[in-house]
Amino acid sequence: MKKPVKGGGPAKPSGARALKTRIKKKSGLKNSSRRWLERHLNDPYVHRSKAEGYRSRAAFKLIEIDDKHKLLKPGQRIIDLGAAPGGWLQVAATRVRSPESAPSVVGIDYLEMDPVPGATILLLDFLEDDAPSRLMEALGGEPDLVLSDMAAPTTGHRRTDHIRTMHLCEVAADFAVQVLKEGGHFLAKTFQGGTESGLLDLLKRNFRTVHHVKPPASRDESVELYILAKHFKGRTVAPDAASDD
Repeated sequence: MKKPVKGGGPAKPSGARALKTRIKKKSGLKNSSRRWLERHLNDPYVHRSKAEGYRSRAAFKLIEIDDKHKLLKPGQRIIDLGAAPGGWLQVAATRVRSPESAPSVVGIDYLEMDPVPGATILLLDFLEDDAPSRLMEALGGEPDLVLSDMAAPTTGHRRTDHIRTMHLCEVAADFAVQVLKEGGHFLAKTFQGGTESGLLDLLKRNFRTVHHVKPPASRDESVELYILAKHFKGRTVAPDAASDD
């Protein structure tokens, strides 16, 4: 596998207009499936991911966000929720210079994936009760950044899909608040159509800045967004846990 290289910035890859693969209407595919396949085959990010050795085009979403917001730094500890097929793990492990002998990047997914150099992978559903403790045990310390590209399997009903994916975002945010190192960051997939007010309130209480980002690698027609919460304020001691002195 060719070693991934650092992305060069937020500009979309050149040469998109030169890609003209078309699927014949007589192929037996439904029109919607044929259009999806044509879009995939003509997608410059798909071609670039193959050329640079990334598992998926999604790797460039993290590359572009990180190029702009400077989230990943050498020596950091990183947790990646919903890590399959491993594109974000590749980017994170490379940019924090995670050693293969003692990885500082941990990913979790119930879908199997090939090993990623510099990353520990847990084959486990993040919604399982013991998932948080197993992640922290594997990481060996508080993370500097919690990533989540989790999305619920689609049902075809847009509102249902939105609610299910937003639930995953809320669970990821709650986990981040419980485990992040002070000053750490949280980046997670959400959808256009309104981030739930409870989630925004949680993030605004616990982070110094919260905003939405849409990297160029996220397709224009997609309702996908990412919510970025930076500079975790740290956990405070609950009043009933304080000393009576």
